[in-house]
Amino acid sequence: MSLPKATRRFVDEFRVLPGKPAKLAKRDPAACLGLEDSPDMDAAAAKNVARIADLQQLLYADARFSVLIVLQGIDASGKDGTTRHLLTGVNPQGVRVTSFKAPSADELGHDYLWRIHNVCPARGMIGLFNRSHYEDVLVVRVHELVTKKIWSQRYRQINQFERHLAENNTIILKFFLHISKDEQRKRLQERIDNPKKNWKMQVKDLDERKLWDDYMRAYDDALTECSTEHAPWHVIPADRKWFRDLAISQIVADTLDGLDLRYPKPTFDPSKFRVQ
Repeated sequence: MSLPKATRRFVDEFRVLPGKPAKLAKRDPAACLGLEDSPDMDAAAAKNVARIADLQQLLYADARFSVLIVLQGIDASGKDGTTRHLLTGVNPQGVRVTSFKAPSADELGHDYLWRIHNVCPARGMIGLFNRSHYEDVLVVRVHELVTKKIWSQRYRQINQFERHLAENNTIILKFFLHISKDEQRKRLQERIDNPKKNWKMQVKDLDERKLWDDYMRAYDDALTECSTEHAPWHVIPADRKWFRDLAISQIVADTLDGLDLRYPKPTFDPSKFRVQ
């Protein structure tokens, strides 16, 4: 797939190359590649979002591919905001957003990928995961809910699962929203200070923040072990929301554009019919 110059720049900077370490500590959460927040950048992001909406309709009609977008990130990294921005204007019939919480008793009665596969997008659909199967190599590791032997073998299982999806025409785009610890502090404090955002805050979020270093190690390993040619990880600098939205929307829009989507040929000759 040939990507436009702007997207190649984002991909070259932010993709975790297969077989190479993610090295989150060396990636700047506030990077913006020399770009500046401006009306031009807002317009570029808005254009990308409009393209996604148009291409989603074509994806639905073409019905050869499905697209799975995975968003992961520490608390307050911007997963909800990214979802709202990315899918503005998309026909609700052609997209499904799934937010993964703690597994239910029924889900715990199956293997950890059961609930994931059950909501993967059908052909013609865009599926967006707000958190995902990666919680089972992140939260369970940090909180020692399973042994190292169990969570470490899940990297291989996840890669095999994603390969299966890719070989069955699911395009997989995975984004880690990379924010700094200080930016998280500001966003969590805003949730406390702003009455309209109090509902988003839970006391346990402050306990989770104390485990920052453990989570960063877990993310580093997950991104390193599970960035593949068929399901690459992109580490998106997310301290600056405008840049986060621009980079992700550009990658998604151009990926859809590169699929050579086509409207199916009609099953009749339109020139021979006229509605009376």
